Amino acid sequence: MDYNRIVQEILNIGEELLKSGAEIFRVEDSLYRMCRSYGFVRSDVYASQINIQMTVETPEGEIITQIRYIEMTSPHYDKLDQLNNLSRYVCANTPKQAEIHERYEKIAKSKVLAFPLMVLAQIVSGTSFAIFFGGGRNDAIVAVFASAAMALTGYWIGKQEKNPMIYNLVLAFVTEMVILLAEKMGIAIHSDRIMIGIVMVLISTLGVINGLRDVVQRNFTSGALEIMNSVLGALGIAFGIALAMKMLHGGGNAGGAVLNSNIFVQAVSVSVGSIGLAGIYQIRGKKVIYSGIGAFLTWTVYLIVRQFGGSYLFGMLLAAVFVGMYAFVMARINKAPSTIFLTASVFPLMPGANLYYMMYGCVKQNLALAIEHMILLVETCLMIVFGFLLVDIVSRIVMRILGQEYHIGKIQ
Repeated sequence: MDYNRIVQEILNIGEELLKSGAEIFRVEDSLYRMCRSYGFVRSDVYASQINIQMTVETPEGEIITQIRYIEMTSPHYDKLDQLNNLSRYVCANTPKQAEIHERYEKIAKSKVLAFPLMVLAQIVSGTSFAIFFGGGRNDAIVAVFASAAMALTGYWIGKQEKNPMIYNLVLAFVTEMVILLAEKMGIAIHSDRIMIGIVMVLISTLGVINGLRDVVQRNFTSGALEIMNSVLGALGIAFGIALAMKMLHGGGNAGGAVLNSNIFVQAVSVSVGSIGLAGIYQIRGKKVIYSGIGAFLTWTVYLIVRQFGGSYLFGMLLAAVFVGMYAFVMARINKAPSTIFLTASVFPLMPGANLYYMMYGCVKQNLALAIEHMILLVETCLMIVFGFLLVDIVSRIVMRILGQEYHIGKIQ
């Protein structure tokens, strides 16, 4: 057996997993499992957002080391699901290099959502979240055009610019300009609520949350890189919106985060918005519906907690615990990565409004408003992380009781 080629194919899968949006622990766990299936005496794997390093010792005593540089990542959860299945197949059947390569090449060529459908997904998501945050009929109409403008701009600049800060800055600037122009024309009533809804498509706090999870799990370097990328993306959003506000002297009606007064409309709009996000993240088939259901149930849990007198942060914690459990269960039922069910379902909890008003306070030189929402943003992220970690701990215990491996470490 040509172990060098086998290692190369295993790294191909790991690289594509990372580029498709897999978490660091999932990439490392998948590579360790595939290495173990081929009987390597020892394997050491290290993954981060920018590279993967793997060293193995073959049964014959040969030491093989290979390194991959990861230029950029772009969520493609349908491809992630297929790669996860390929990883399972490799572990169960230990196929020859040629078969792995053939299966891998087929997955690697998976197409993204057609551009018109991608634009539609962004319109559905941005408009639904604008309604969720209290936007009226006029605001929804403006949200449609602003979301389309962002999608078209993103399609063009995505081919030119890979820096997340510059990318988000341009998209946020163009989107806010459209909204503020509509405000000056008397069409948009609540420019802040429209922008908060649309910015949910760009929001990078999920990256901060995943980064904090990595840090807690002692993946310090990868966690720091994840947080840094998310912070740069958030700064890009803030600078883009601030620049548009400065140029058009708009955005003066911001009065704090307000949700739609109708609870039923809240639940429906957040579900539809999350279905749109599922399309943006390249989720396919019935998993799109599961994303909408997950978002609906997550927000329902939050509302129930608040209805019975629970605080905002306690509601966030319990809702995060629920969505973590939901993703865990759905992953086992569908034999798919939990990330697919978690990402869109957790978006109702994302502190997009806090990010917007933190920036708004800075632009308007309202330090108290900026600090208030900065603290809320950090607290929200921490509550969500804590909720995910609670589910992770319980999941490990349950898997051990059932005699199953949750994540495996290096082989030596």
